[in-house]
Amino acid sequence: MPKPPSDDAIEKQTGVAAVERALAILNAYRPGEAALSLHEIAERTGLYKSTILRLIGTLAQAHCIQRLDDGRYQLGSMLLHWGSLYQASMRLEDHVLPVLRSLVEQTLEGASFFTREENVRVCLFRVDSPRTLRDHVRAGDLLPLDKGAAGRVLTAFDPAMTPPHLAPASPVVVTIGEREPDIAAIAAPVFGAGGALRGALAVSGPSTRFDDATVSAFSSLVLDAAIDLTRRLGGHPGMIPALAGRKIATGQ
Repeated sequence: MPKPPSDDAIEKQTGVAAVERALAILNAYRPGEAALSLHEIAERTGLYKSTILRLIGTLAQAHCIQRLDDGRYQLGSMLLHWGSLYQASMRLEDHVLPVLRSLVEQTLEGASFFTREENVRVCLFRVDSPRTLRDHVRAGDLLPLDKGAAGRVLTAFDPAMTPPHLAPASPVVVTIGEREPDIAAIAAPVFGAGGALRGALAVSGPSTRFDDATVSAFSSLVLDAAIDLTRRLGGHPGMIPALAGRKIATGQ
C-alpha cells in the first residue's frame, strides 16, 4: 500500500499550484490594456473569483497588482522594477546566438540578426551554414535596407518608417535574388519590451536550394524563432502577427 504524501510534500504541491495561479493572473494582461475587472481575469484564467481575490491580495502586498478606485486591477510597479533589472542584466548575444545556432541546425543555411542604423542595416550576429556553398555574410557587415528580406522587415515593421496600418499582414518576408542574384533570404521581425522593434532574424543561402516547399518550411521555422527571441528579449509574442499564409517575394 503506497504511503500517503507527507505534510512537506502536500505543502510543496500546494505552493507550486498557488504560484502557477498567480502567474496565470499576471499573464491575463495583454499589450495596451490598462486594467482588468475581476470578471475579465476570471474569464481569461478559468479561476474562481474567490481564488483570484485571495491571490490578488498577496500580489498587491508585493506591489505586483494594484486595485483602482473603479474596482479594476492594474499591474503594479514591482513588475517595472523587475523588468528594468532584466534589461540591465541582459546581454543580447546570450539570447540571439542560441536562436541562430538552432536555425542553422534546422535549415543548414546561414542565420543572421540585423538592426537598422540610419539608412543601412548592420549584421550584429551571424552563424554560418556548415555547407561549402553558402551566403557569405559576416558580423559587422553593412547592407542596404531596400534590398533583401531582413532590410524589408526592418523597414516594414519600424513605425518610424512605415505606419503600422501599412505593415504587411504576414511577418515573414521572402526575397529571391534581390540583394545578390543567386541568394535567397527569409526574415521576420523581433520585438522587445514595450513593443519596440529590436531587429530582424533571417536565414539565407543559395536560391537554388529555396524551392516552394523549402520556403514554406523555413518560413515557419523563422517565424517560430522570431517569436521565441521576442519572448527572450522581453517582448510579447502577440506583437508578431500569426503567419498569414502569404509572403512578400521580390527580385524573382
